[in-house]
Amino acid sequence: MEKRNQTVENILSVSRNQRLRELLHDAVGFLGYNSRTTVDGVDVLAQLTTNRFDIVITDIEMLGTDGLELIKRISTDFPEVDVIAITGYQTGYRYTDVVEVGASDFICKPFGVNELAAKIKRIIRERGLRTELRRLTVQDALTGLFNRRHFDQNLKHEAIRALRQKYSLYLLLIDIDNFKQYNDKYGHQMGDTLIRELATIISRNIREDVDSGYRYGGDEFAIMIPHANRQQARLVANRLLTIYNEKNLTPTGLSLGLAKLEGSHETLETNLEDLVRKADSCLYLAKSNGGNQVREDGGTKVARNTPIGQHSVH
Repeated sequence: MEKRNQTVENILSVSRNQRLRELLHDAVGFLGYNSRTTVDGVDVLAQLTTNRFDIVITDIEMLGTDGLELIKRISTDFPEVDVIAITGYQTGYRYTDVVEVGASDFICKPFGVNELAAKIKRIIRERGLRTELRRLTVQDALTGLFNRRHFDQNLKHEAIRALRQKYSLYLLLIDIDNFKQYNDKYGHQMGDTLIRELATIISRNIREDVDSGYRYGGDEFAIMIPHANRQQARLVANRLLTIYNEKNLTPTGLSLGLAKLEGSHETLETNLEDLVRKADSCLYLAKSNGGNQVREDGGTKVARNTPIGQHSVH
């Protein structure tokens, strides 16, 4: 059998039978995947909490934790992880039993490497299709940033985490000044290029896997900035304004509105409405005062207004 040239998937195998664990470890490694093994379900849950695994291969008869219960826990607490259940012919478990509690596939002992490889390959192929579908669902086609739909969903999730774990969350709204004039002068194709340019600036100047950028609508953008103090959030806004102005994309500039999430988890919906309203009000204040500046909640002007066209930041 041809060995797969594949090293990105991380697979955790669990069984109380040492011989089976060793066979699974050797087979998974031979197929080209990253392999780790453990002996019981309690450790599986602990490892999933601290490490990234794509697939768990579990013997359905576990030490300490029943196999079906473990699969159910993985499906509930770690829905991004796929599970392959292993059992013997005489145990009485059926394919439907394990699928109903959340397993992706089922394999009976004894089995060969080819059968295991086929099941892993199918799961990985389906994971890729799901990932692509999620990307198409949440991604803005023009810019590659997240879209407005994902913004609405993610803002609530991020706010819940921030309020429960007591860390700060800032929202930065961004609008391109004089975008209509730019479109009228250079055409809609150049207008799209300008929007993509700003999206690139945003994606390159926020923290990867911490901050998140969105096309909010038309020529408007949004950035969520968690785990940051006010000075750090200001730095993000000022950096974006400075870099954009260096592009000399006359007659355009940027207006930015910055606001912080306040309140408690008990008043979540009100807190979210206030956050978006404050950021939008700050954005409006920036535009109404000439544009090409940042305003934050509390009325502070973060960056001094510069007449659009001069493109310097003080």
